Amino acid sequence: MTIRTILVDDEKLAIQGLQLRLQPFEDVEIIDTCANGRDAIRKIKTLKPDLVFLDIQMPGFDGFSVVQGVMDIEPPLFVFVTAYQEHAIRAFEANAVNYLMKPVDEDKLADTIARVRTRIAEKRSADEAEKLMNVLTEVAPEAAEEFADTTEGESAERFEKLINIKDRGQIFRVEVESIEHIEAAGDYMCIYTGDNSLILRETMKDLERRLDPRKFQRVHRSTIVNLNQVRQVKPHTNGECFLVLESGAEVKVSRSYRDVVARFVH
Repeated sequence: MTIRTILVDDEKLAIQGLQLRLQPFEDVEIIDTCANGRDAIRKIKTLKPDLVFLDIQMPGFDGFSVVQGVMDIEPPLFVFVTAYQEHAIRAFEANAVNYLMKPVDEDKLADTIARVRTRIAEKRSADEAEKLMNVLTEVAPEAAEEFADTTEGESAERFEKLINIKDRGQIFRVEVESIEHIEAAGDYMCIYTGDNSLILRETMKDLERRLDPRKFQRVHRSTIVNLNQVRQVKPHTNGECFLVLESGAEVKVSRSYRDVVARFVH
């Protein structure tokens, strides 16, 4: 599996340094480099890389503007590389695979590439399963239905029923069904139940993999909701809305996730 990669940084030495550090990773193929955000958007749309190492502080279009500029296509995985620690939370809110400080640490880079490999493998597996289902649906609809029922039953067993959360020096065993919603702040997740809130050190993407997607859905870039806890949908401006949960808490649904609300509207 080759990871087609673009490097984006307005400093030539930073590009060269990252190229050298990536040489030991034989599956990482650097297909292009960019010195500014506008060029990065154009090349990402044209070359469709798997991965982009992206500097945040650049003249004109910064790194976050680049991410926003490619949201009209299926975006690649992003790793932010910067000298400024204060951008970390925004980087994770942008669903970056990781956030690396300059100069890039070799161990952290290796961990990042391992994460990238996992994310790409999971996506390709999901794509292949979807293609198989489409073929089965066309040529053998009964077999497709049986396969879907079997897969659903098996996958449900993989998801967590209890989550152990170490918070304030204690370990809490939280029943997943009791979680109302989850909010992300970088490497930390704030887990809300009806009468409590706890802090879990984990990325949103990793936590999503542990939760049943039939019950837990992203409604905002940094928010996951337990759909079984939704009691009301309140329209808001600009195509957004609020979900009112069992406890009375309200969670905003951004326009990008309006399809989640559609299941409540008949």
